[in-house]
Amino acid sequence: MNTIKHIRRTGIAFTAAGAIALGFGLPLGGPAADLTSAASAQTTSADLDRAVSALRAISTMRADFTQTDRAGNAARGTMTLKRPGKIRFDYGRDADLLVVSNGRSLYMIDYEVNQVERWPIRNSPLGALLDPDRDVRQFGTLVPTGSPEVLSIFVSDPSKPEFGEINLIFVRNPNAPGGLQLTHWVALDAQNHRTTVRLSNHRYGIAVPESTFQFRDPRRSSRRPR
Repeated sequence: MNTIKHIRRTGIAFTAAGAIALGFGLPLGGPAADLTSAASAQTTSADLDRAVSALRAISTMRADFTQTDRAGNAARGTMTLKRPGKIRFDYGRDADLLVVSNGRSLYMIDYEVNQVERWPIRNSPLGALLDPDRDVRQFGTLVPTGSPEVLSIFVSDPSKPEFGEINLIFVRNPNAPGGLQLTHWVALDAQNHRTTVRLSNHRYGIAVPESTFQFRDPRRSSRRPR
């Protein structure tokens, strides 16, 4: 079994990590909260706003990715992103697996067994990437990194752990939209399956046709996409 199929069949594919539901807000101090806590909360809010602004500033992006599961199995390919809500993880011409969002639903297409799995975008931890205004600002908490150049945001709804979680890592980069570049994320599903996706060779503002987010449905044709 090749690496990509192993990642899929052990449930590591990040699309399966479940929803990040609405309703999780940042913790607020009570009446006795001191000025230091208030200042810290303001800083946290400002950094979250910067991360949201940076994600929303990306009109289109293409990057190489490496996807790794907890056991160290790795798969590589190209990620293409387009606002609003479209993304494609292409594992290569000869791969049996494709992951695509058309802006409404997220699909995992398995050409080996002619199967298509579908989730609403909000039923995926990638909602934090595809809909940053909802997921990052409303459900995010800042995680200390020890470096002023690195921003780490943990996104989860603690009242619904079955919906999974995602941690987004940014590095300050004046050449990236909003001054922050998304370098990688870690997604964890309810079955404790962890996937790390690292990005490199970012390209912004490129032309991306809508056909990028279409796919040949293997249930309707035995031909592989070319």
